[in-house]
Amino acid sequence: MKTYLFDFDGTLVDSMPVYAGLMLRILDEHEAEYPENIIKIITPLGYAGTAKYFVEKLHVKRTEEELIALMHAYAVEAYTYRVPAKEYVVDVVKQLKERGDSLNVLTASPHAALDPCLKRLGIYDLFDNVWSCEDFGTSKADPEIYRMAAKRIGAKVEDVLFLDDNYNADKTAKEAGMRVCAVYDDTSAEYEAEMRAVADHYIHDFSELPEL
Repeated sequence: MKTYLFDFDGTLVDSMPVYAGLMLRILDEHEAEYPENIIKIITPLGYAGTAKYFVEKLHVKRTEEELIALMHAYAVEAYTYRVPAKEYVVDVVKQLKERGDSLNVLTASPHAALDPCLKRLGIYDLFDNVWSCEDFGTSKADPEIYRMAAKRIGAKVEDVLFLDDNYNADKTAKEAGMRVCAVYDDTSAEYEAEMRAVADHYIHDFSELPEL
């Protein structure tokens, strides 16, 4: 049996354009200046961490609580009704489940967006655990979250294969002791070399996953 820990946005679902769009929409609405690589920076932080970054680093003039509420409001409709699975994901997740593997999700997205999306795609019940960073009180930028996830799964951290399309998350999970499979996404294509350098594997789509 293999143990997998999947990212959600950009790994299981093709949501990064939606995620990036709603975050940039909030920044633009508040006329905030932000770096070119803002999406790379905030993706591992979760909504709470991103709100904190917006207030402290980008000086958005709203409270963190107000920003989190805004992020939730913008995201829920899109994830509930429109965000699709990435190619091969549904079939491969079912295949892995059938062969007895342990399937788990860890994402920065909140349950309000995460759960309805996975249920609409018909794969929510295939996962042993579906976690948002909010369940751990920290973000994927913290190595400890990966150790805590492994402990909750009941596996050694080095026996878990973590899959994510974000370079920072892949790097942090590797530092925590997990095996890492970097996943291609259009939004992170320019970081492929860096992702390959820190990961144990790199896949372009889920059709490659069962044979790893």
